[in-house]
Amino acid sequence: MQHSTRYTPQNWSRRRFLASAGTAPVAGLLATGCAPPAPAPAETAEAVDVYGRLGVQPFINAAGTYTALTASLVPAEVRTAMAAASQQYVALAELHAAAGGRIAGLVGAEAALVTSGAAAALTQATAACVCGTDQDAIRQVPDTTGLKNQVVIQRSHRFGYDHAIRNVGIELVEVETRAELEAAIGDDTAMLFYLNSATNQGQISREEFAEVGQTAGVPTLIDAAADVPPVDNLRTFTRMGFSLVAFSGGKGLRGPQCSGLLLGRRDLVDAAYLNGSPHGNSIARIAKVGKEEIVGLTRAVELYVEKDHEAEWADWEARVQAIVDAVAGIPSVEAEQFVPELANMVPHAGITWDPERIPLMRSDVAEALRDGEPRIEPRPGPADAPRLDIGVWMMQPGDHEVVAARIAEILSAAAA
Repeated sequence: MQHSTRYTPQNWSRRRFLASAGTAPVAGLLATGCAPPAPAPAETAEAVDVYGRLGVQPFINAAGTYTALTASLVPAEVRTAMAAASQQYVALAELHAAAGGRIAGLVGAEAALVTSGAAAALTQATAACVCGTDQDAIRQVPDTTGLKNQVVIQRSHRFGYDHAIRNVGIELVEVETRAELEAAIGDDTAMLFYLNSATNQGQISREEFAEVGQTAGVPTLIDAAADVPPVDNLRTFTRMGFSLVAFSGGKGLRGPQCSGLLLGRRDLVDAAYLNGSPHGNSIARIAKVGKEEIVGLTRAVELYVEKDHEAEWADWEARVQAIVDAVAGIPSVEAEQFVPELANMVPHAGITWDPERIPLMRSDVAEALRDGEPRIEPRPGPADAPRLDIGVWMMQPGDHEVVAARIAEILSAAAA
């Protein structure tokens, strides 16, 4: 990625970075000619029990990558990279450019930017479309007087995180049909926004949405925060024609929880960078991303694109089957594997029962799982339904066996 700052694009271009770093792990970004960083301190009992010291009880994650449940756990290689990054000083402009170039090369995007989460990516992407690289405009927002200040969105795609877009001071213009979308585009239109998880809730397909934006010459942004896996989605949306794509870094990518990823057109990604940290007088200055998160997410992306996704999928299916088998003999209980159609598209276990024979609802089973030892947090769902969904992909090895036994115990006891 290239940025307009004291560290010039000529000094830190993606081409130069890739030529010098090749395919080396992101730890190579830390080479500065200074003394090597101090080794990470060995884990102590005090460090291992950090939550216990605070009186906070961890749990087995049988839900998934929900932010409120602290999303995912980073692999050891990511922890190592972040620890190394924390022991040396670098210029953030240089690091952003190098990491952006590395990630863009890995996923086939024109440019990439590490942000402090998917919501921050939405804010910076919107600001890029409203302000561009105009320093006066960057300082002016959320006052959008004299600027393009409308973002067109399908009515069914309004969601709890569109505040991240509205932060820039824009007006959301709601439409329902393609004809309405085309008619809504005018001189004040800064961007078109699409929510991938709501694909089945709108009348305009992703392909149509991207096409309309390209025809009108208006940038398009798609929120795909929870849409990895599949790994192909890191390329799918930009190839489809979207100008910008936002992903969470701390979900399926298994990067730091407070990281996000913005991919897309170089001019817009560069502008998004100028509209955020470390630039002081910008709308997204509050969404600071540090060197540890930049390095951590870059390493996470490296690991993610290199992993054996088929083997991982087979492991998830085996975990689900173990849970299905554990409850198979309980009267009126039925269990199966399912894969959500959008977002968190991985194998889950779905367990249902006859409430006349097992007088429990999801809320009762979930409470029993939380009250046990170890605590278990299931996937969210309707509280008053005789159904429990279990996500296995964020579990640690062996966790699925504990979860299977506990669910079988709770349902069997209630059926007796």
